[in-house]
Amino acid sequence: MYNLKALHSFVAVAESGSFRKAAELLNRSQSAVSMQVRQLEDQIGVALFHRTTRRVQLTHEGEVLLARAQRAVAEFDAGLRELREAANIESGRISMICVPSIAATLLPQVLRRFRDARPGITLSLRELTSAGILRAVEQQEVDFGIGPMVDRASDLEFTPLVSEPIVAVIPRPWWLPGHSHVSLHDLAAMPVLQAPTTAALRGNLDRELAALGLTLSSKFEVANVQTMLAFARAGLGVAILPAMTAPQTPEPELQVLPVMCPVMARMICLITLRGTALSPAARELTTLIHDSFAADVAQAQGRLSGSIAPNN
Repeated sequence: MYNLKALHSFVAVAESGSFRKAAELLNRSQSAVSMQVRQLEDQIGVALFHRTTRRVQLTHEGEVLLARAQRAVAEFDAGLRELREAANIESGRISMICVPSIAATLLPQVLRRFRDARPGITLSLRELTSAGILRAVEQQEVDFGIGPMVDRASDLEFTPLVSEPIVAVIPRPWWLPGHSHVSLHDLAAMPVLQAPTTAALRGNLDRELAALGLTLSSKFEVANVQTMLAFARAGLGVAILPAMTAPQTPEPELQVLPVMCPVMARMICLITLRGTALSPAARELTTLIHDSFAADVAQAQGRLSGSIAPNN
């Protein structure tokens, strides 16, 4: 393995034509530069320079080495610059993956603020279901994921970001006048719009229902949040949704109530591969995500408490 300082010294002497000038460029002593070049020559086994009292000239072997040494030194210097810029969060790339409900609600403003603060960082986002996120993080296709906590043995780490309440969006025929919440027993008496069985929320809901010995009456399985809300507005059933995806302003035909008895919520987490380290830029972004999500969910809970339909 050749000494990188020796290669730097060789290139500097070859390009300047002088050991003295090379020492000045490298901010080293002339004797140190001369020694490093001599060490390189000893390693290779050939002379790289003709040394006279008047000038320093490359030998044929030195000319052969120079072009390759210049490329090697340039590549190394470029790599160091990239690392310094990444450490200073001046450039780089962050790839992330997120469940659609979060990507459509909590994430856009966070990414805009981060982009404005760090314009040199390229952001890449994919939307997938919870199961797809786990696979992508496990296979290191992305730096990190954002999605619900999943109880499973794996190489993944789930770092809580925020707990989000689960709400029921109830069409007028099944309103609960004067109620501040809806229970699973209440929902068992209503037609419910179900998420696919692969959805994390559906799995949590099914487990809670099973523990109480309850089942839901459901004729529609709907994957898209906007479709589920459209079905609820049409009076086709009750939508069970994370609070952030429910209507954020009161609608005359809908009652929005938190699901309680038991309390239902989902924990949104930062999902990473165990043992891997995020880049400085990714760490800064995840910190911003954590702080922003907590504030936004708190605001949503405040809106929810004011959106309960009146007793009519």
